[in-house]
Amino acid sequence: METDSVSIFAEGTFEEQIQELVNYILRNLPDEERAAAIRPFQDALAATDEKKTFAMVLEKIKGLGDGQEKEIEGFFNLIYAHLFTLFPPNTPEAKQHIDALQAVISAQPTEQTLIKFRILSNLFNAIPRSSSLRLSVYNTILQIAVANDSIDILHLNPSDVNKWLNEWDISPEQKSAFLKSIVDAYTKSDQPLKAYEYSIIYVRSLSPSSEQGKSAAAQIITSALRLPSVFDFDPLFKLDPVLSLKNDDLFGLLKIFLNDGLAEFNSWVSSHSGVLEKHNLDRTNLERKIRLLTLASLAFKNVGTKLPYAKVAEAIEVDVSQVEKWVIDGQFFIFLLSRLKLTVRPVIRAGLVSGKLSQTTHSLHVTRATARTFEREQWQALESRLLAWKSGLSGVLEVVANAKRQVGQTVSA
Repeated sequence: METDSVSIFAEGTFEEQIQELVNYILRNLPDEERAAAIRPFQDALAATDEKKTFAMVLEKIKGLGDGQEKEIEGFFNLIYAHLFTLFPPNTPEAKQHIDALQAVISAQPTEQTLIKFRILSNLFNAIPRSSSLRLSVYNTILQIAVANDSIDILHLNPSDVNKWLNEWDISPEQKSAFLKSIVDAYTKSDQPLKAYEYSIIYVRSLSPSSEQGKSAAAQIITSALRLPSVFDFDPLFKLDPVLSLKNDDLFGLLKIFLNDGLAEFNSWVSSHSGVLEKHNLDRTNLERKIRLLTLASLAFKNVGTKLPYAKVAEAIEVDVSQVEKWVIDGQFFIFLLSRLKLTVRPVIRAGLVSGKLSQTTHSLHVTRATARTFEREQWQALESRLLAWKSGLSGVLEVVANAKRQVGQTVSA
């Protein structure tokens, strides 16, 4: 969003610059009409009332004008320069004029979308970082982006959003509303993963005791469960509004996806009739996700070892013949050439497990697995592996040292 402003309007006195702005606005009028239209501005300048004169200029702005893009941009940059010189950003007059300018700019045709982004971005950057007016301008930019299906052009990222929210002099309620507008923008733009990413920030901003907080918490839980590529549920348990739902059926389901497996999921479904339908959750999709998470947990406990197909099949409750399908879930090309007794390195679409499948030994050699959460048990497992690697490296170093001694003795002989 931070951009370099461009001005093509010449330097000069206030009177000269106002004259130039007026000439741009009235450039398409016939000579006789233009002369008559300019006269009130000349009278106002003669009265040396700068605020009144500039307000008259603002009233005449009904569009972007007929100039080239750089000329349009330069015109508005000069407008902004005088606006914030005459009306400090924290005044009601500045807000009134900025609101009017935004209404004019945003109302322009779709074919002018790019220049609208540019001049609104320049306005955003011209406003002091702490001013609440930045919120209003960015909301306009966001609305234009969604309306024109061009939200990606904003290059929005959470670090910028968090920085702005820390800078702007706005209330907690306004901060939450802004975050919600970003969530809605990505939802309308059919980018559910980006919407989910900002939903986490949005829910974090809400009071856990408010109805809004509880509603948003329930929504982010269902989003996390529904999205096929979301497997990390640990961040949700760091959100107070989510924790406030600890007595809710949905929270119990979320805990299963954090820590448990397919057996616990099936048991929960059996004892919570109608809950999935209430929250528009598809059981088949949830079963796929919990199977992959169960497989990830099993693999994490067996990194560096060979997992028999039978053990995998038992954990995820499928036939042994289906194990390879689940391990290579969603891979575009499956190179399981059993006749050649080859092994392959599958990468699960979800990024949870990687390793080697062997049809010769009917086993999965796990080389990497993702922990679903990182608590005491996972730290202990990591410590055990590090100690094992340390021991293995010590053995290698000893072999190398012995080889060096033997070489040295040979050379001496």
